[in-house]
Amino acid sequence: MEGLKIGNLAVAVPIIQGGMGVGISLSGLAAAVANEGGVGVISSAGLGLLYRDFSGNFLEASIHGLKEEIHKAREKTLGVIGVNVMVAMTNFADMIKTSVAEKVDMIIAGAGLPLDLPSFLKKGSMTKLIPIVSSARAAKIICEKWKSNYDYLPDAVIVEGPKAGGHLGFKEEQIFDKDYSLEKLVPEIVNELKPFEEKYNQPIPLIAAGGIYTGKDIHNILELGAAGVQIGTRFVTTDECDASDAFKQSYINAGEKDIEIIKSPVGMPGRAIISNFIKKVREGKKQPKKCPFKCIKTCDISKSPYCIIVALINVLKGNFENGYAFAGANAFRANRIISVKETFKVLLQEFKESL
Repeated sequence: MEGLKIGNLAVAVPIIQGGMGVGISLSGLAAAVANEGGVGVISSAGLGLLYRDFSGNFLEASIHGLKEEIHKAREKTLGVIGVNVMVAMTNFADMIKTSVAEKVDMIIAGAGLPLDLPSFLKKGSMTKLIPIVSSARAAKIICEKWKSNYDYLPDAVIVEGPKAGGHLGFKEEQIFDKDYSLEKLVPEIVNELKPFEEKYNQPIPLIAAGGIYTGKDIHNILELGAAGVQIGTRFVTTDECDASDAFKQSYINAGEKDIEIIKSPVGMPGRAIISNFIKKVREGKKQPKKCPFKCIKTCDISKSPYCIIVALINVLKGNFENGYAFAGANAFRANRIISVKETFKVLLQEFKESL
């Protein structure tokens, strides 16, 4: 398995750990992945709730929390650390500015098109910018806008297919349509990026995500032109994952039929493990009285059956009566909790066997 080059950044193993919020991938998981030669990623989503003891102000606590998690990760590893920021978050700019100021190795931005992302870079900044897309068209738009407005091209692009966990960049009818599969998207986006690479003499590696679970999956998608992969679900069932044991166990207990597409308050479909909470929502039994944090731009409290950030914080702690676990389509394949080191060892062995 060849390494991954993102600008002047060398990643020994071409695996980026997916940013999973709220609180699933913090400094613990990110540092462990970085120590194995991959890219460890801290999710910036909901940090204001995790660090509410610092400040009752959600936005202030979020900035402090992100700084703390980056510092903690740096204390545990000399490896590559990134931050995942959702464009849909109301504190998107704060999280980007904080990441740049803390000199993280890369910022990964999805859940919307991050059209102004390069504007946050400071002179001499070495932080790499990586947008997440779900189509060749989105990749082209970002390349064109960034180049014309900021004379900057993405340092890499992540394509997240419809088998991913959490919020999905697809319409419900597209999720199970083979025309939108990751295997179809990868060659399309590679071809879309090629003219930019050739015209400006700059490589833009494509990272494939969504449903990548085994070393064989990695091999198969690299064969289609991807330069690396992003994996989230498989890292949940590791010792170092920052979620509670109950959260991890929900993956192990889940069967294939327990993983469903749900309607999220943020206006996008999502993939999650079914819980009593989701069942109550479908029966019309949940309704928030107020929006406590105003964390997502697209969340309309008048139409939302629940507050998503509260639901995700609850389940982070193992409270499934008042929340649910986002999960990728392959979460049901988890059968034990092992270390990140062993996970990498298994992935590399599976990769070798598939050659």
